[in-house]
Order: sequence, then structure tokens, then C-alpha cells
Amino acid sequence: MCYVIVTSRTLLWTLLTIASALSMLAAVVSPYWLYGAPRMITSRNRLPVVQRPAAPTISSVTYEDGLQDFVPRPMVHEHTLSGGKEAVFYPTVGIFNRCTRIQHVHDDLYNYNCAPFVSSLSMPSDEFPGFWKASLFFFAIGLFLMTLTAATSVIGCCIRAIKRKSIFTISGTVQAVAGLFYILGLVLYPAGWGSKRITLLCGVDADYYMLGGCSFGWAFYLAIGATLSTFVCSVLSVQADISTSSDKVQDEIFEGKNLICLL
Repeated sequence: MCYVIVTSRTLLWTLLTIASALSMLAAVVSPYWLYGAPRMITSRNRLPVVQRPAAPTISSVTYEDGLQDFVPRPMVHEHTLSGGKEAVFYPTVGIFNRCTRIQHVHDDLYNYNCAPFVSSLSMPSDEFPGFWKASLFFFAIGLFLMTLTAATSVIGCCIRAIKRKSIFTISGTVQAVAGLFYILGLVLYPAGWGSKRITLLCGVDADYYMLGGCSFGWAFYLAIGATLSTFVCSVLSVQADISTSSDKVQDEIFEGKNLICLL
């Protein structure tokens, strides 16, 4: 007979497991792991003088990290530039994406742009550090394991054993392994700070495990918090297992109840 058992400790373990997995996912996909040195840009007031149709041409778009794209321009614009206003912004970078200002050379326009800088895993280490590739790999494995335990934490309300092994203790062991993969990812990430991409962002003082002119972003701290909460989940799984076999639960079973809720 199937019994659905929900206790305060199993509920806490389930919610924390899901929250930890979502927090790490948000951290990994975020481009706010590092904030670069402040950059100064000048926006100018443009007074349109002539606007005439012309054959489509190509306009260059320059990124702060030195990359260039080319976009079609269906019109030719001539402007008179007057005045100016300076502004400060902070470029950011994550594991595989970044945020910066892009400049349209012919228009003198700056637009905020966040996008992945990775086109393939075979990119040179100066553009996509090998340590970041390894870090992303370990985070992906940890997230996969935590996704599995999030599913088993919900299933554990009905199925509490797999081949006579507690589903809670099995899940707790898997969560501990996921936490170790997270630690490997966090340790390897700073090893990529010696790449050209980071020296362009943080200055020439940036090196392996040395930030230079950069500072940590909120996503880095979120990843650390998600790692710690993963280990907390591993510990709570033991308490969740104990709570489902308590005397109160057994009394409810003896009374013939199939749905047991002890909060």
C-alpha cells in the first residue's frame, strides 16, 4: 500500500533542494560574475542636417572586448555634433557571456548589450579560457545531479526506498557529490583570469587568481551560496529520512491513513 508522508523536515528539504538548484542555474547563466574597471563614454547631441536615401551599406559595430560585427545600413545619415555628456559604465563577464557597450562607429551611438561570447568549445583560450570550459563542465554535472535529487525529493513523499536503500540518504549522497562538483567549478573559474579577455576587462594586473581592476559580481556570491545550501540539503536529507519513520508517522499508519501530514 502506498502512503504519502509529508513532514516539516521533508518539506524543508524538498524546497531547499529546488531553491539551491535554481539559484545555481541563475548564477551560471548570469553575465555578472565579474565587474570590470569603470569605462567612460561620451554621448553627444546630434542635430540632423541631411538625411538622404542611398544604396544599402555596411556599418561597423565595435565591442568593448575588441570584437567587431557588421550590420546593414539602409540610409546614410549626416549629423552635426554639438555638446556632450560623459557617463560611466561597468562591463561585466560571466562564464560564457558578457555585458558591455557597443559602439556604432558611423553614428557615435552606444548601446548596452548582453550576449554569449562563446561560439564553440574549440575557441582559443585567450577568448574562452580552458579553465572556464572545465568550470562550466563541472557546474553542468552538478546541476544535472541536483535536478535528479529535486525529482527524487518529490517522489520521496510516496516512495521512500529503492532496493531497500532509503531514497533520502541516496539523494543526500548525490547532493554531496554535486556540491563537490560545484566547488571544482568555483576553484577553476579564477584560474582563467590570466586570459587576454580578462586582462582587457580588468587591466594588466589581472592574472591567475588575481582580479586586477575587477570586482566580484552578485552571481559569483550566488554560486557560493548555492554551493553551501547544497551541502545543507545533503545534511537535511538524513533528518528527512528520520522524520518519515518516527513514532507519530507509525501511529498514523496504524490508524489506516494513506495521507499523512505532520507539519
